Amino acid sequence: MGTEQYHEPPAELSADIRTIARILTSLQEEAEAIGWYEQRMSVETDQEARAIMENAQHEEFKHFGMDLEFVLRRRPKFRQELQGILFTQGDIVSKAKAAEEATE
Repeated sequence: MGTEQYHEPPAELSADIRTIARILTSLQEEAEAIGWYEQRMSVETDQEARAIMENAQHEEFKHFGMDLEFVLRRRPKFRQELQGILFTQGDIVSKAKAAEEATE
């Protein structure tokens, strides 16, 4: 079993923490895959190949969203912080500052 995702001895971590660590690792991997597809599609000249990559990237969007929702359902403070930022209009930095102030 790999332990690169842990910064503390895995045996000392609760099952909940290990699960969150696995999901956060998956979230990172999905974000990385989305970025890889962006790069590949930007240089791909074959339209059929590009369409396949776009389809695959959409799957990564779904996986990223599921991973994020899993974490947010189990970490209410995280959800509370992000509610003031995600799916809003306006300046992102201003929204983040306002969200931070609202949770203090």
